[in-house]
Amino acid sequence: MDKKQRNFSTWYLLGALLLAWLFNDMIYKPFIIRETEVSYNVFLKDLQEGKVDTVVLSGDRIIFSLKAAENQPESAANTVLVNDPALIDRLIASGVTFSAQAQTKGLAASLLGWLLPLLPLLLIWYFLFKRMGGAGNTAMSLGQSKAREIEGEMIGVKFKDVGGVGEAEVELREIIEYLTAPQKFLHIGAKLPKGVLLAGPPGTGKTLLAKATAGEAGVPFFFLTGSSFVEMFVGVGAARVRDLFQQAQKKAPCIIFIDEIDAIGQARSGIGHIGANSEQENTLNQLLAEMDGFKANSGVVIMAATNRPEILDQALIRPGRFDRQIQVTLPAESGRLEILTIHTKTMPLHADVDLSRIAKVTSGFSGAELANIANEASLLAVRRNAATITMDDFDLAIERVIAGLQRKTPLAGEIRKKVAYHEVGHALTAYYLTGTDPVHKVSIIPTAKGALGYTLQMPEEDRYLIGENELKSRLAVMLGGRAAELIIFKEASTGASNDLERATEMARRMVTEFGMSAKLGPVRYAASAATYLQSSVTSRNDLSPTTISDIDEEIRLLLNDAQNKAHTLLTTHLAVLHEIAAVLQTEEVISGDRITRIAQTMEQPNDQ
Repeated sequence: MDKKQRNFSTWYLLGALLLAWLFNDMIYKPFIIRETEVSYNVFLKDLQEGKVDTVVLSGDRIIFSLKAAENQPESAANTVLVNDPALIDRLIASGVTFSAQAQTKGLAASLLGWLLPLLPLLLIWYFLFKRMGGAGNTAMSLGQSKAREIEGEMIGVKFKDVGGVGEAEVELREIIEYLTAPQKFLHIGAKLPKGVLLAGPPGTGKTLLAKATAGEAGVPFFFLTGSSFVEMFVGVGAARVRDLFQQAQKKAPCIIFIDEIDAIGQARSGIGHIGANSEQENTLNQLLAEMDGFKANSGVVIMAATNRPEILDQALIRPGRFDRQIQVTLPAESGRLEILTIHTKTMPLHADVDLSRIAKVTSGFSGAELANIANEASLLAVRRNAATITMDDFDLAIERVIAGLQRKTPLAGEIRKKVAYHEVGHALTAYYLTGTDPVHKVSIIPTAKGALGYTLQMPEEDRYLIGENELKSRLAVMLGGRAAELIIFKEASTGASNDLERATEMARRMVTEFGMSAKLGPVRYAASAATYLQSSVTSRNDLSPTTISDIDEEIRLLLNDAQNKAHTLLTTHLAVLHEIAAVLQTEEVISGDRITRIAQTMEQPNDQ
């Protein structure tokens, strides 16, 4: 226990004893006395009438008991002892039993009088001294870091447990080599970066990569989140940063990992800025100072993760601090296969399970989503009381992740018919147009996410570039459901609201981001690129009304052309539309392969 802690305990103990004494002498005893106190003349009257049984003279009080009357138990009372020389004679004359008692209390009474007021104070002391500031910390150690230290051999995560990280692993291997063999770098005069920032979309395995780096190097690993630095007390965040670096330097070589660093590392606001957080800025300033304070190649490597790198303070990511930034991207097909293999290695898979096919059709899925698919597939097998997990379980798991849990109440009547034609409109437009993803499944079973039906398209390969004609084909597929409704029912419905939202967003990006407008030319009109957490493009306030009007007109032309293309295509293949819609209304679900067979049987498709 240090000096501050001893002073705190000493002053708290003295204060507690004072409060206990005040409670005992000013509250507890007066309360007990007032409850049974009577005036002296009442005592004399009861004594004269023979109602008094026994009398005890105690200090400045006369404590007496009254004889039990009819239907009333024996009771006790007290009164103030006045200067009455004839009191003893009165007691003798009345024949009552009386005695005197010294001004001392029994052990039980003394303990009760002192422990009763001390008990809540002791509980408060225990809470302050043992609980505040985190588990295991004392009240005087709020400034101690909340980092959880894990020894290298106890982490239990290696790169073989992480799949689909690609180039990120190559860069982190250099960090591991430095931690395990620093002389190799010192000999040639190389300086390793002090900070490594892992940036990427949510679920791509940034935290797992940091743990695997420490696990491969076999060094201590300090893990904490950015939000754990800041408390309601001013200065606590900066104190915890100092304490964290002191602990790390004692344990070097080691790794400090700060997850979600944007909680303290976001760009500092200007003077007088509304909503400025001075405590967060003080914590960030202390972190910057500590990173400058220790030398390169000191054995301490700081790693951080964020999915919002665009909001980080520029001083945090300049050379000399987090100067190595590793982009952890969504896994490619080979990476998805690695992740699926890792997460299914302990699962009993049926012979029909093809992980390579699952990896192919899950383009754009993160590692966390792939792990969720494997888990959902195993849960579906448990519900069937099956001994193995089949390919159908994985297909249903993918659909559940994308579309949501299927509802048990089916559609009926006119709604069932409208939804069937709507979904078949999407599917047939995708089938007849080039540059679209193949249709995997069409369903009119409502889902928990609010969809009355869905058309599931699965890509055959990862797409990194998409041409203008392919984007226009995708717009037509999005509006194919609305076009089918206009053809069959001569009116549109609210079921196309989500299609219109997605199509309008894509058309806006084609015009404002990708320069795919002959009228507006190769100019970027969008304010900023999409971020990991914000997919929509914000508008600019420096555009003229004429330019904004032209943008809206070009978006409208793109959407009108897409709907007209879908309308013409479905009108040409109207018989196929009716046939597949009838099958879908009967069976509720139809596969993409069956749609292809029906279309090929009824007519020879013409690619548009």
